[in-house]
Amino acid sequence: MLGVLGGMGPLAGATFMQRLTLLTPAARDQEHIPAILWSDPRVPDRTAARLAGGEDPLPWLMRGIRGLEAAGCGAVAIPCNTAHGWFDAMQGATRLPILHIVEAAADDLLRLGVGAGRIGLLATKGTLAMRLYQERLEGRGYDCLVPEEAEMDRIVMPAIDRVKANRVAEAYAPLAESAARLMARGARAVVLGCTEIPLGIAAGPALPFPVADTIDALARAAVAWAKPAG
Repeated sequence: MLGVLGGMGPLAGATFMQRLTLLTPAARDQEHIPAILWSDPRVPDRTAARLAGGEDPLPWLMRGIRGLEAAGCGAVAIPCNTAHGWFDAMQGATRLPILHIVEAAADDLLRLGVGAGRIGLLATKGTLAMRLYQERLEGRGYDCLVPEEAEMDRIVMPAIDRVKANRVAEAYAPLAESAARLMARGARAVVLGCTEIPLGIAAGPALPFPVADTIDALARAAVAWAKPAG
């Protein structure tokens, strides 16, 4: 049984469940992955907690993990990138393995044929400030390009907020623009390092360069956990 700690935001968690289903090799109901979605949008804002002294989300995150433990889950997937800033604390407090979304994204880059080198990274200000991607990906040979601070304030964060407000179509143009700017600076691919960003990108034409969708990447990691090769 896979536990999904969602609600951050709600649409990202719901989309993860859909993508988990569509990416699972199955011919009938009984071959799909048993899963429980704990969707609690009351979890305090992760970026505000890290950058502005906002309420600590860890007690809320652990409440969800405890619920998934009690339900009999064997692993946890968290379709929220910024929440992984509390990964060590969560993993240290549960016996369940937590699938790490950054490691899943790194594996997805390899699946796309993008090896070590320069890549672009779109994410929340909290994720970038915590260097969740930079540290892990640099350890695997990647050099991360990120948007300028003014671009984050003017384009990226407002687009993420539009997705959270269910104005998904309005997020496409600014997110596509920011991704294209990273490619123009020399990136070979762009990691969509916030689970709201793939939702905005999916609202318009496919981008003409490789992107690692972290919702899909985490879903693939969950499938690999549930249905190991061999």
